[in-house]
Amino acid sequence: MKILGSSLTALEKAVSEKKLTSNDISAYFEKRVQAYGKKLNVFVTSPHETKSDGMPIAIKDNFCTDGTRTTACSKVLEEFVPPYDATVVARLKRAGYGVFGKTNLDAWAHGSSTETSDFGATLNPWDTERAPGGSSGGSAAAMAAYLAPATIGSETAGSIRLPAAWCGVVGLKPTYGRVSRYGVAAMGSSWDCPGPITWSVEDAARLLGIIAGHDPYDATSSAQETPDYSALLEGSAKKLTIGVSEEYFKGVDEGVRAKVEQAIEVLKKMGHTVVPVKLMSSDIAISVYTILQRSEVSSNLARYSGIRYGRDRTHFATEAKRRMLLGTYTLSHGYYDAYYKKAEKVRAMIVKDFEDAFQSVDCIVGPTAPIGAIKLGEFEKYPFFGELMDRLNEPAAAAGIPAISIPVGLDTQQLPVGMQIMGPRMSEGMLLSVAHQFEKETNFFDMRETMLKKYPDA
Repeated sequence: MKILGSSLTALEKAVSEKKLTSNDISAYFEKRVQAYGKKLNVFVTSPHETKSDGMPIAIKDNFCTDGTRTTACSKVLEEFVPPYDATVVARLKRAGYGVFGKTNLDAWAHGSSTETSDFGATLNPWDTERAPGGSSGGSAAAMAAYLAPATIGSETAGSIRLPAAWCGVVGLKPTYGRVSRYGVAAMGSSWDCPGPITWSVEDAARLLGIIAGHDPYDATSSAQETPDYSALLEGSAKKLTIGVSEEYFKGVDEGVRAKVEQAIEVLKKMGHTVVPVKLMSSDIAISVYTILQRSEVSSNLARYSGIRYGRDRTHFATEAKRRMLLGTYTLSHGYYDAYYKKAEKVRAMIVKDFEDAFQSVDCIVGPTAPIGAIKLGEFEKYPFFGELMDRLNEPAAAAGIPAISIPVGLDTQQLPVGMQIMGPRMSEGMLLSVAHQFEKETNFFDMRETMLKKYPDA
């Protein structure tokens, strides 16, 4: 069986039919990592250091892995080895998967290009002079270059969807609370969402069904029953009313806009009804996210003093210090009401804005990112680079609703373009079904097959 370009679902079927073993698959991907992993700087801890039984899955390095170091790509935790698995990792292991390396990220997930990692920047497989997006850039790049059958990332406000868009793969941010945060290095505790970054929508559904569900170790995890997302892919032939907000196209690169508009035309041809919908400006979410996320960062990073574990605070890099300072300021006496409290009120308005919109539409589509992948180093030109690149992702994150980014083609620079589909809370089944329908109706994998010619088997 040809492995190159095969989905996780196809590989699992081959194992069940005894055409391959999980060891065969691990050995195959280890060869690919040896050939391309170092060049792209995808892994912080290489797969051969995390050898475990089962179908290999690459894990973002802010998920605790029992007996394998977890650094959050900060020198503070460079030598930290946790004595337990994050719930997501534990559930994957119970389902027969094995940890296949720990992938690079912006340190503490503070960034949108994977250039603030204390262990060097990850390169975008499509163009190694460009960034893969962040903070889950290592996971997305690993998927794009086909260095693992599937990967796990985490998102606070774009950290799954943006790198998935820039690397031309599938990235799913679940509803806040749908997947346990236990054992994940916290950035914004009221925002963080673990989720899959995969080759296909079918693979995303498969993994979400495994990692989702209530966790007694996470008080914010939902007790709502987890559906069979894989079964819902084919089971929902319902024609939907899909909303398109012009607010999500303002300031968007023309090449990105054109590809997303073409994708919307495909949805129409599939029988879905597309209607305009009014949403608050995504720019409002930038201010909300900047204040609330920085505040939560200052609280979450306070524990890293070097007393209990990790190194002392002198090992924090510039971006972490910047965020802690701003967060401490917004939480300080005299400024809490002026900034933090007001931002929480506006966040509630964003939640209500989406709730009102979903009274008339089933889901909403738009570009995932305003531009294609930037050149390495360009992020330094922007005072709030991450907020600007993630401005189309931040509203859904603020509202805690699910969203999936799928590749819809290449822009004028031959860089991947992503389209995101957003839905009401706990509507992952519907989003996956729509995305899967689109996957079947289009040349969904052609662009990635083209890219893989740059990364043939050794």
